[in-house]
Amino acid sequence: MSLFLSIHPDDPQPRLIRQAVEMVRKGGVIAYPTDSCYALGCQLNDKAAMERLRAIRQIDDRHFLTLACRDLSEVAHYARVDNVQYRLMKHGTPGPFTFILEATREAPRRLWTRRNTIGLRVPGNPIAHALLGELDEPLLSATLHLPGDEYPLSDPWEIDERLCHSVDVIIEGGHCGLEPSTVVDLSGKAPELIRRGLGDPALLGLG
Repeated sequence: MSLFLSIHPDDPQPRLIRQAVEMVRKGGVIAYPTDSCYALGCQLNDKAAMERLRAIRQIDDRHFLTLACRDLSEVAHYARVDNVQYRLMKHGTPGPFTFILEATREAPRRLWTRRNTIGLRVPGNPIAHALLGELDEPLLSATLHLPGDEYPLSDPWEIDERLCHSVDVIIEGGHCGLEPSTVVDLSGKAPELIRRGLGDPALLGLG
């Protein structure tokens, strides 16, 4: 059975955040709220946990996962970011945007696309931010959108009902929305809108 933690959405309790992060460090997979949808997360370099996450989502290695980071300086550790890209990302972080950038050697190779890129985001949700701060590294993440469902899961009690035997921690931090993050590819010569989601592309100068 999953550990079900009710964490205040605006003022996360440090003790409960530490409990969740301890489970991540032990190889656990967690369901946690972001500023778009609920997400599944695990430790960056834990291959077994990553495979469990993929099994829950029923996705293979052609579906690329995202690194949820604390801030843009952490993003720049795992991806190559020039001044133009940095200024553009500042308009959308923290927030519901995922950026595709060229990976650095610090990013695990199994996360790279065929173009040597990787997806990263800086969520604005206080619980997600507290988890990342306590973990002191990015969370490997995927939207909690289960096969056959029209929308991602947004109700933590429904997540508990459906995944209590599959994940190690479910964080109840209130209801999230149904829209995933907006995805923007910054790896080419010009920014490209890949998926229109919750984040307004106009904030980045995109239509």
